[in-house]
Amino acid sequence: MADHLSPEKRSWNMRRIKSAGTKPEMFVKRLLAMHGFRLKLNEKSLPGSPDVALPDFKTAVFVNGCFWHRHKGCKYASTPKSHLDFWKEKFRGNVERDKAVHRKLREKGWKVIIIWECTARFPERLQSYLIRRLIRWK
Repeated sequence: MADHLSPEKRSWNMRRIKSAGTKPEMFVKRLLAMHGFRLKLNEKSLPGSPDVALPDFKTAVFVNGCFWHRHKGCKYASTPKSHLDFWKEKFRGNVERDKAVHRKLREKGWKVIIIWECTARFPERLQSYLIRRLIRWK
């Protein structure tokens, strides 16, 4: 199937996809701050620059987009129909990089929480999940 957008328009669309400060990420940040957690955003000193770092808990929180990070079984993790080889390699690289970053963080003694973009659409469930995980580690 041919791309219905010109290369210039496709490039413009792709450049508009944000990597930090997304709505799901900001929701998680506000939720944690509202519950009194001390946090740092996009902590560059840690492997993978986690979206949210909770130094008191030695916990890194990643808010992953379902499409880019390949959330298994999620309807938002669709695969484009054109340039299939490119996309398969791109997604494989993303998943491998995520695993390596999580491994490095765990080796440094940090815990890792992954929040999927689709989960952030259900604030009550997300809040309950996050608080349960963090209280268990207190």
